[in-house]
Amino acid sequence: MPVALAAPLFIASLTVTLTAARLFARRLDIVGMRFGLSETIIGLLTAAAADGPELSAAVIALAKGEHAVSAGVVLGSNIFNIAAMIGLSALLAGGVHLARTALALEGAVGALVTLIAAGVLLDALTPLWGFILVVPVLVGYLLLLIDVAAAEARLPLPRALRQPLAAVLATRAHPRRARPAHERGHRRALALITTDVTLIVLGSIGLVNSAVALGEHWGISGTVVGVLLLGPLTSIPNAQTAIRLGLAARGAALVSETFNSNTINLLGGVLVPAAFADVAVHSSTEKLDLAWLAAITLASLFCLGRARGMGRGAGALLVLLYGGFAAFQVSA
Repeated sequence: MPVALAAPLFIASLTVTLTAARLFARRLDIVGMRFGLSETIIGLLTAAAADGPELSAAVIALAKGEHAVSAGVVLGSNIFNIAAMIGLSALLAGGVHLARTALALEGAVGALVTLIAAGVLLDALTPLWGFILVVPVLVGYLLLLIDVAAAEARLPLPRALRQPLAAVLATRAHPRRARPAHERGHRRALALITTDVTLIVLGSIGLVNSAVALGEHWGISGTVVGVLLLGPLTSIPNAQTAIRLGLAARGAALVSETFNSNTINLLGGVLVPAAFADVAVHSSTEKLDLAWLAAITLASLFCLGRARGMGRGAGALLVLLYGGFAAFQVSA
């Protein structure tokens, strides 16, 4: 594909994909409210919608045999998410604060899923074992969120831990918002969701094809194309939402969205595709990318877990870690 065609196709595909993802999330919200879904479930569905561009790009790249691009999209977007969603939010808002119980819940789930996915990517775990290990983690997390009212009685923990965790879960179920006037158009929104998904997929196909063509023309590796181009750009919807949460001082929701987004990326971009294709990473650069994801994840958890939460300095550290990661990719 000539550059004269690849460049405008890339810009057009990116515009279509991000616009469709935003509309998809908005329509899911309308449909969810109409059918009485809880705020927690609507939030998870919206996070999945915002992850549509990354997931589509990663799966399409894998289907085309571009394994390095696919792994790069997943790892690059997850590293970018932590830097942009948590780090940049802390810089702009002055800090990110949340209860340590909430951090323990979200951090434990996010770290476990990252560890399991890393095992599959490094060929230390078979796809079957990866699936077996991740299912109870995700099912347990979802069950806690779905039935918040009974959480305190159901949690098999000492009372001193059970009550604070139940209180954290209760904050995840925000009071029902007033129904917007256009909610009556839920049938139209439901019908248009199919169009949104189609546009996300088609846009992602254009993104992958044009990005690979541009990378080949400029001598850029597939890993760098995925990590520094497709990964961050397709993560823009998540970053926009996260920064709004940060500026509104909703630290628990911000951290939850960040780790849920990364979990969805690893589940849909690594663990599920691993059942049908080889997703293992083999190059030293890809393995270092995986180590960088682990490092920035642990750094974010450590900074968030401090008594005063994450301040501007720690937020700047996460952004600098991403800058170092980007510089490493360019120089590798």
